[in-house]
Amino acid sequence: MAGWNADRIPDQHGRTAVVTGANSGLGLVTATELARHGAQVVLAVRDTAAGAEAARRIGGGTEVRELDLASLDSVRAFAAGLTAAYPAVDLLVNNAGVVLLGPRRTTADGFELQLGTNMLGHFALTGLLLGVLAAAPAPRVVSLSSITHKNAHLDFDDLMYERGYRATTAYGRSKLATTVFGVELDRRLRAAGSPVVSVLAHPGLTRTNLTPRAWEHRGRLGRLTARLGLLAAQPVEQGALPQLRAATEPGLRGGRFFGPAGLFETRGRVTEARLGGEAADPAVGERLWSAAEELTGVSYL
Repeated sequence: MAGWNADRIPDQHGRTAVVTGANSGLGLVTATELARHGAQVVLAVRDTAAGAEAARRIGGGTEVRELDLASLDSVRAFAAGLTAAYPAVDLLVNNAGVVLLGPRRTTADGFELQLGTNMLGHFALTGLLLGVLAAAPAPRVVSLSSITHKNAHLDFDDLMYERGYRATTAYGRSKLATTVFGVELDRRLRAAGSPVVSVLAHPGLTRTNLTPRAWEHRGRLGRLTARLGLLAAQPVEQGALPQLRAATEPGLRGGRFFGPAGLFETRGRVTEARLGGEAADPAVGERLWSAAEELTGVSYL
């Protein structure tokens, strides 16, 4: 499907979509396009003031709800409030994420911050929302991967990366874990006969606010590096297309993975992306799933 763009999104009227991290970047574009095509969109955001401004820009019936994926208490509170308000949710886009290049930091629950936010928070959220997702006619979960997952490795003996910490390596691990989660979720949904479909996407190299923030502490050199990286990146409107296609293309089978077609998958038209070897390994999926259930206290399927 060459040249896929947001104008090819089918009518979304009657659908309820939850987009995490929807107040800026990829999440804001995704939420905006879903709302433009008729969906009722819930902006799940840590900063509700920024979320309110995003909702004002998007217009329509967009709703803002507080969600801090770095806190399991916040995840549980969000899920409880959402399930009380919505008997069915058609789409969950697990978009939110953090990227660090500084010292090791942890979540409120003691998890390494990038793994805890990017993967474990979304693991818990998806499990807690699975009931309202399954109540929708054609429910779907989209997990946001990254090309960095292909060179990453999950160390199950040091999952929280307490030894020899490197922030860039930790980010790659968190995105590998997110990708493994999306693939393993698809396996388990199929085995359980669930109507929920799990698909994945990655944005390639995209111009968002994450990279400049990550390099801020590096001073002038860091800011210059961030600017050079942004010059090579594609616009956020283009970077959001893989996850929009994953979220809206009718009849997708579980496990589909979309990303940019050009220049080592960093930019270009939307196409089928390739999983890294570890991401597709069922043994890795089984092991990560068990660890995530134990760490979050959320069990499903």
